[in-house]
Amino acid sequence: MPHDKIDAGDPAGRSDLPAWRTRAQRFETEVGKAVIGQERVIRLLTIALFSRGHVLLEGDVGVGKTTLLRAAARCVGGAYERIEGTIDLMPGDLIYHTYLADDGRPRVEEGPVLRAGENLAIFFFNEINRARPQVHSLLLRLMAERSVSAFNREFRFPHLVVFADRNRVEREETFELPAAARDRFLMEIAINTPADPETRRALAFDTRFHDGDRLIGSLEEGILEYDKLNDVARAIQSEIKTSDALERYVLSLWQAVRNPAEAGIEIDGVDTARLVAAGASPRGLSYLVRAARVAAWLDGRTMAVPEDVRAVFFETMAHRIFFEPAYEMRRETIARQLIDALFETVPVP
Repeated sequence: MPHDKIDAGDPAGRSDLPAWRTRAQRFETEVGKAVIGQERVIRLLTIALFSRGHVLLEGDVGVGKTTLLRAAARCVGGAYERIEGTIDLMPGDLIYHTYLADDGRPRVEEGPVLRAGENLAIFFFNEINRARPQVHSLLLRLMAERSVSAFNREFRFPHLVVFADRNRVEREETFELPAAARDRFLMEIAINTPADPETRRALAFDTRFHDGDRLIGSLEEGILEYDKLNDVARAIQSEIKTSDALERYVLSLWQAVRNPAEAGIEIDGVDTARLVAAGASPRGLSYLVRAARVAAWLDGRTMAVPEDVRAVFFETMAHRIFFEPAYEMRRETIARQLIDALFETVPVP
């Protein structure tokens, strides 16, 4: 199923939605055993999985991004593959690799994208901004269409969700993602070091967290049944309703984030009339609504409410708001200020 197409009319899985919500809660509890102090991150990841959307992870080195994805992959089931972004990585490295066999003859084997075939459920691209734009282009195809062409045939990955992260520390020999690439991600989720002292103590001194393989191996496997998530996602989008008032609210937020000055938004030290170079895309808005419906479902509601929209707004929309160059260097701070001001300015129904 292509990433941009969830058929809300498909009835498959509707009667099982309460049971699937229980599974989703089990999934969050199980992943939380491996990645502690990250409850909101785990909830956002769960929303992304049931929205069938790709995710860009943000965070410093060693905050648990890989552990989080390995834990999620085990609890989802299906195959998990990863690749490391490097300056010399080529698009073909995702598809195949060559080597000399013992008999001295060259051999070609499937690479990380093809290795598991249609069973590929989670693909992790580590330090994506170390890879060249040619590699980004192939990844975009994989994300948008869940398919690639290789060896004179088409390979499809109907259950795939792509995760990537960026190296935020080093700037040499890196290639930042263009706007079109970032817009393909349903969410950008920040993972920070937990602030709670007890959580920090556990991460430093509890030996459970010192052996990643053993920790991941202790988790329950296949809670979510990866090959059924597409049907469940369709059912959620069909069954969770939106009111006329909520739709007007979402459209007002969209208009205000594109033209903050006209909406009366003020930010200290920022000329909001010259702040936004390009606002969120229609695709971004559809992703926002899709994620809000899943958030409502996870909380046991049959109708999305403004709190559901606000709960996922920053992660689904902030990376789709592009600032003028004078403000781009302060993107992280200004984006948060803009969205906070947005919520205070646009009336809630």
